[in-house]
Amino acid sequence: MSKNNKSGAAAVPHRLDAGIASRAAIGVVSLATDQTLEHEFRALLDLPGIGVFHSRIAAANQVTPANLKAMEPGIAEAVDLILPGVDLDVVAYGCTSASLVMGEAAVFAQIRKSRPAAQCTTPLGAAAAALAALGAKCIGVLTPYRDDINDALARHFAGRGFTVAALGSFHEEDDRNAARIRPADIRRAAAAMARAPGVDAVFVSCTNLRAAAAVPQLEQAAAKPVTTSNHAMAWHCLRLAGIRDSLPRLGALFALPCSG
Repeated sequence: MSKNNKSGAAAVPHRLDAGIASRAAIGVVSLATDQTLEHEFRALLDLPGIGVFHSRIAAANQVTPANLKAMEPGIAEAVDLILPGVDLDVVAYGCTSASLVMGEAAVFAQIRKSRPAAQCTTPLGAAAAALAALGAKCIGVLTPYRDDINDALARHFAGRGFTVAALGSFHEEDDRNAARIRPADIRRAAAAMARAPGVDAVFVSCTNLRAAAAVPQLEQAAAKPVTTSNHAMAWHCLRLAGIRDSLPRLGALFALPCSG
């Protein structure tokens, strides 16, 4: 007969294993307005032993530089909410345009207030790492942003050594609308970017655009590499966590290592 503990419940023998995240624990901070990132990460990182754990940060629906910058003080608190007391291998802040406006150094400083030992990434840095891994030099960039953010994004990529040969936008300032842009329209626009003179790779910017699932199809049609905010960041999370699995079914990027 089992010996009872003080509560009166029988003590049941058990052992602990490594849990869901036996290979890597990845924390992701998504915007309160984001409808797409979690959905796409579930598909991209559906791998044994990879645990993906989400938190949300307050965000305004209107994507403006002032609203993006206003999120900065809330990042550390949002990271705190991800599995308190449990080590995370990587923490990703899931907003491309906010990472641009704040600067990645500021984002990482906020993350490390809570998780000083974790590797850090954003869609912006992940995209640069992904494009470098793909050997891209001249890129086409598709966004939903207004023009001041588009111009800043083009300058950012130029500063990282890429030529932005084509830049297009859906001009949807409301994040709720960005999440509802039809995937067929995103595919059509990305394919047009791939055909633009000089373009050797395409980046679809914004975690709220439903584009990651189309990457293999777009690459096959264009014979050029394609990545997106969520696609690049998921790959970067894996590589930063030391996961080297080759997953070409998800696109050319997922068969590659990360050099930095």
